[in-house]
Amino acid sequence: MNRIGILGGMSYESTIKYYDLILEKYYEKFNDYNYPELLIFSLNFQKLTDYELGNNKAKYIEYLMSGIKSLENGGVSFIVMAANSPHAVYEDLDKLAKVPILSIVKATAEKAQQEKMKKLLLLGIKFTMQSTFYQEHCKEQGIEAITPSNEEQDIIDKIIFDELVIGFFKQESKKNLLQIINNYEVDGVILGCTELPLILNQNDTKIKLFDTLQIHVDATLDYYLSLK
Repeated sequence: MNRIGILGGMSYESTIKYYDLILEKYYEKFNDYNYPELLIFSLNFQKLTDYELGNNKAKYIEYLMSGIKSLENGGVSFIVMAANSPHAVYEDLDKLAKVPILSIVKATAEKAQQEKMKKLLLLGIKFTMQSTFYQEHCKEQGIEAITPSNEEQDIIDKIIFDELVIGFFKQESKKNLLQIINNYEVDGVILGCTELPLILNQNDTKIKLFDTLQIHVDATLDYYLSLK
């Protein structure tokens, strides 16, 4: 049987959601208990964040690869990284890995292109918003991806790291996020952090939200089923 590898711990809140949704969506589709085999390797979030924010690309890649190798040793058929920010070094990891790694960024950009989006607002941690990997993938699909102001990025980053990654969901924070979204004339919004869908959903706003966690899980299940 094929086995799905989840590189998680970035944070544990979204890692749990990946596990839950993959099995939930499988059951919805087939109504049986032949669930995919799953293997999770949970990284040290603080260690990863220190490498990420410390601009230590070599150590960052090395630590991510330690988790990927552990999953490979566990016999996984392919891997999904349960976070957006590590995709800043996706190409490096993909070259080093022995099994395929499914990109959350590619899946999201393709989904936005299917929805005929032209201009999107990217939300996430500051590392993601200040990187270029989402903008580059969106551009390949004919889509412009913009980011909030520096002050707004600070607000979003603080909400994610001080609240969402440890399971705190405040109504005031939701209002602040929605206000930031409403400040921009765009076709849609990329929830470019897998914690953001834990506090924002499509019922909160009329503007199209691209839930990267859901999109990635759908791509994961589709790829798994293509291997059977």
